[in-house]
Amino acid sequence: MKRIATALVLIPVVLLLVLRAPVLVLAAVIGLVAVLGARELLAIAEHYNVQPMRGPTYAYIVAIYACLGIALTAQTQVMDIGWALLTLLGASTAAFFIFLAIGMARSQLSTAYPAAAASLAALLYVALPLALLVAVRQLLAGEFLLLYLLLVVWAGDTSAYYTGRMIGRHKLAPRISPGKTWEGAAASFVGATLVGWAVLAHAPQISNWLFSARLLARSFAYLAYEPPRVIEILVLSACINVAAQVGDLVESLLKRGAGIKDSGALLPGHGGMLDRIDALLFAAPVLWYYATLRVMWRGHI
Repeated sequence: MKRIATALVLIPVVLLLVLRAPVLVLAAVIGLVAVLGARELLAIAEHYNVQPMRGPTYAYIVAIYACLGIALTAQTQVMDIGWALLTLLGASTAAFFIFLAIGMARSQLSTAYPAAAASLAALLYVALPLALLVAVRQLLAGEFLLLYLLLVVWAGDTSAYYTGRMIGRHKLAPRISPGKTWEGAAASFVGATLVGWAVLAHAPQISNWLFSARLLARSFAYLAYEPPRVIEILVLSACINVAAQVGDLVESLLKRGAGIKDSGALLPGHGGMLDRIDALLFAAPVLWYYATLRVMWRGHI
């Protein structure tokens, strides 16, 4: 019951942010989510006898999102992709060296390297994948692409959860996540792929309806949008689902190794922030690469 109640509260808020919020507001909210996720990941690192650099990690993430929000004030899709890529690549390249330099001030030098590695993991595993969502949002039809991504991830998660509970018999990865089954994984794959096809294949119609309901700021009637081919939609949706399922298992691996059940208790019925976004962290880069390639090849989505 708590799981459903939390979802009923969060889903409308998330959809409004994705569809209507200005990019700077979206960047600020996603940046906060990134900090909360990084906080939980660093807490997990403590179970591995690592003494993390909390303050520098949070400050670095905030700086990344501030720079990204400013960079994405460019007016064209090519500039959006270019500035986002430069911002994220620059942040990734410099991060480890900065964290190691900060580690030199530690009284116990033996803790510097593990702490810097944990901070880099928080950046690469949590902050950067979420930042790609902000970059996608700035593309033409970016709001709809994020809606598509969320629906595919949610459809896969819901299909796996309920199918696994009803008919799941064969364990998928018993050492890592005893509750996951092959039946649930198959249902997740099929459900996510079908939902992805339904959303993208009928994108103009759905877009027009959302625009009429004032849930979308611009309709595809005003955009240079060419619906992907059916095979393209199916492959993309399938890849996003596989990435999402792997992301779920990776977070379970981290928790299992740390000897904990949930990453936190922030969201009733769901656990911590990482428990809620683990699939999205692996799925977001797949969508970003797809959207980037379409813009590079066609000049638009």
